[in-house]
Amino acid sequence: MSKIAILGAGESGAGAAVLAKKEGFDVFVSDMSKIHDKYKKQLNDHHIEWEEGQHTEARILDADEIIKSPGIPETAPMVVKARQKGIGIISEIEFAGRYTTSKMICITGSNGKTTTTSLIYHIFKAAGYDAGLAGNIGNSLALQIAEDPHEYYIIELSSFQLDNMYDFRANIAVLLNITPDHLDRYDNCMQNYVDAKMRIIQNQTAQDAFIYWNDDPIIKKELAKYDIQAIQYPFSELKEKGSIGYIEAGQYKLEKPEPFNMEQELLSLTGKHNIYNSLAAGIASSIAGIKKDVIRKSLSDFPGVEHRLEKVCTVRGVQYVNDSKATNVDACWYALESMKTKVVLIIGGKDKGNDYEPIKELVRQKCSALVYLGADNQKLHDNFDGMGIPVRDTHSMKECMAACYELAQPGETVLLSPCCASFDLFKNMEDRGEQFKELARSL
Repeated sequence: MSKIAILGAGESGAGAAVLAKKEGFDVFVSDMSKIHDKYKKQLNDHHIEWEEGQHTEARILDADEIIKSPGIPETAPMVVKARQKGIGIISEIEFAGRYTTSKMICITGSNGKTTTTSLIYHIFKAAGYDAGLAGNIGNSLALQIAEDPHEYYIIELSSFQLDNMYDFRANIAVLLNITPDHLDRYDNCMQNYVDAKMRIIQNQTAQDAFIYWNDDPIIKKELAKYDIQAIQYPFSELKEKGSIGYIEAGQYKLEKPEPFNMEQELLSLTGKHNIYNSLAAGIASSIAGIKKDVIRKSLSDFPGVEHRLEKVCTVRGVQYVNDSKATNVDACWYALESMKTKVVLIIGGKDKGNDYEPIKELVRQKCSALVYLGADNQKLHDNFDGMGIPVRDTHSMKECMAACYELAQPGETVLLSPCCASFDLFKNMEDRGEQFKELARSL
């Protein structure tokens, strides 16, 4: 019996363990942190051996293959030892893909992944398609394949997941954009991060589809390096040479695979970045054979994604907007660009090698004040204090919201769009967003 060791017992690790057990592997799950009770029960119910708070080296390095959680870096000691021993290390998505013939619609990009993935899933479900939501959102792909299989899977893929994918094939690949992010995980080398994102098209054939943003300078440069077999579906904000999806004279238009148009003002998602997301989702859905009227209705009634430009409440004439998912500079740029009022911007957290230069002009134009929210805000002070905009230095959400309440004037917007990861003060970006919403509603 082949042995599989699984590092990390979160959603992906526990799901991979269930599928591996079903497929007849000898499975051992190891997590250096405490395992959530939900996943302990899942593992126990399937009689899968697990440990927490440690890695038993002898058990792990005795495995024929290791499935690694995307959150574990390549520099982790156990990963280094496994590599040295020549043990193959793969992602849950790679493993799960071996045991299904379902169609895979895969979405990646530095920004917009969750919104676009959720929108495509919304359209597929509205069309009556048997679809599962997986990857960075939804349930584990491996668990669904093991216990609740679907004909289609709509999968959000991070660069970390793509790093450990080798034979997996996306039937429809969507690449939204590539801007600096997670550089701390890529030796502060942008090309390493770019290479990870471009893995979305590996193994595609002439029967597959590749949807990408035609205006992205990095994508354009990278495409010249690849012999792309899939049918290409480029999109852009405006009609550019070669683009098959764009906005023209207030109309949302797709030229292929079937001509399609609707009034731009009917799109439920607003802001420039959401034009791109809506174009990508419409193309993917059309390729899958979904009827135009379903796509049109779904693009107009999609409710949006929690923690992404989520309107929370209005207090004393001040709008509070939760954009906790904005964990890099580019995402914050799009959030600021979409604002129609003056903004009190909440920024800060665990820096990932950020260059704040791209947002400084928008900060000058749109921000009436900045509230720093992080364990260490020195880099923010260095970048923004000299701009002549009022700033506050805070180290908890409660402190932050008190500062915002003091600074914001009626008619303005308090925007949580942090540019940074959340792990210095919060469990995750969801925890950060939930605390923001709770405190905003209690003002």
